[in-house]
Amino acid sequence: MLTVCLRYATDRMEAEDILQDAFIKVYRNISQFKFEGSFEGWIRRIVVNTALKYCQKKKMKFDEVKPESNQAGGLEPSAYNHLSEAELMKLIHQLPDGYKLVFNLHIIEGYSHEEIAEMLNIKDSTSRSQLVKARRYLQNEILKMQKSIAV
Repeated sequence: MLTVCLRYATDRMEAEDILQDAFIKVYRNISQFKFEGSFEGWIRRIVVNTALKYCQKKKMKFDEVKPESNQAGGLEPSAYNHLSEAELMKLIHQLPDGYKLVFNLHIIEGYSHEEIAEMLNIKDSTSRSQLVKARRYLQNEILKMQKSIAV
């Protein structure tokens, strides 16, 4: 669950705080678990919701990142194969807050745009656009990495 927290936190200490708060909530609400789904899934949802509350406290903004002149239109599939999990997570962590949050919730956690919109109190179109921009940002960063390796 620490890995989940690290995706939403700005650093490891904040992730540990989120995790601690989440486990306190799990302990306090264990009687509400109905044995209708997986226990891990139930805990994960509490952890994600706790992380979202931390993000909301920081008054996270859904900023625009200015597009760069060279778009990553056609990345070769091999560019993705050379990325380690740590490198990919580092790139995701570098995303602007709004992009990172929507990317994590949709791509990694599997929430729909409608669910994300409700969770973050935004429009589902905002969630969709943030995801598109996050993907574009990541593609550009991967392209930069690919070019630096080729040189």
